[in-house]
Amino acid sequence: MVVLGSDSHKHTHTVVAVDENGRQISQLTVKATPDGHLALLRWAGSFEDRLWALEDCRHLSRRLESDLLRAGERVVRVPPKLMAQARRSARTRGKSDPIDALAVARAALREADLPVAQLDGVEREVRLLVDHREDLVGERTRIENRLLWHLHELEPGWQVPSSALSRAKGLDQAEARIGNHQGPVAAIALELVARCRELTGRINELEREITRLVVPLAPALLAVQGCGALTAAKIVGETAGVTRFRSKDAYARHNGTAPIPVWSGNTERHRLNRGGNRQLNAALHRIAVTQLRGGPGRDYLERRIAAGATKTEALRSLRRRLSDTVYRCLLQDHRAQHPIPAGLREAA
Repeated sequence: MVVLGSDSHKHTHTVVAVDENGRQISQLTVKATPDGHLALLRWAGSFEDRLWALEDCRHLSRRLESDLLRAGERVVRVPPKLMAQARRSARTRGKSDPIDALAVARAALREADLPVAQLDGVEREVRLLVDHREDLVGERTRIENRLLWHLHELEPGWQVPSSALSRAKGLDQAEARIGNHQGPVAAIALELVARCRELTGRINELEREITRLVVPLAPALLAVQGCGALTAAKIVGETAGVTRFRSKDAYARHNGTAPIPVWSGNTERHRLNRGGNRQLNAALHRIAVTQLRGGPGRDYLERRIAAGATKTEALRSLRRRLSDTVYRCLLQDHRAQHPIPAGLREAA
């Protein structure tokens, strides 16, 4: 088998072919255009049994990956961390596109069970909408902070309630008070109020659109206590296809809830994993905090503390437990969306 490792950039793709022993056979650099992708396919056609290994830089490699998949090629994704480790362990010194592509190919040879690439589905649409909504929320927060300073200058005695500027009623009150003043500060404040209204309307529209998409996509996940539509959408979008994880343990490692072993000899210890997908980790933390107010999360926390764990350790264990629950729910939702044909089910 020949592994084709790719180092992708904005304008070019460099691909290195290696044999089963990791020895370089050939290399090619093409432009990052559809014509360049076609040239890669023609070049790779001379290798009968081949596997493409792309460094997992989605914005740079997404179009190449989709073109390869539509052409019927086998593609795996190599995390940049594995590529960097392979490059450090190589005999070649320095850094270049061919060296990086060679490291990607050798990492794919060395590592089993790499994520298999697949064409984007509705999960990417959900993720794009969630990310866009979060960008708008961040922009609104920055505008609200500037508006608060202008309101403090115009109305120093008025205490603006928390989150009031994110609601229509609070914006109406601010606009009415600003209307009692003249000058550039008042004019700027009115402009900021109008922008807050615009952003709030669009944020609410996006939330409704995200909810409409995620409700039929993840009903089992939404049934988990503490998991609302936005949290479910974040999990679905960041997971990007639960079937690419071979087990619940692999999923926990991906989202950073699996502890890291740091023990030797007779002392067995684990420490907090600060790696993994922090967006997924934050979503699991939101579910955990919500469950602590009552329900299964609270009961589990109390049992762990009674067994001698600290509250922090118990919360980490709860997040790990929730990771397994979320994994099972995602698998259940995937199977509901992609049922096994009756003939295959009977054969199994």
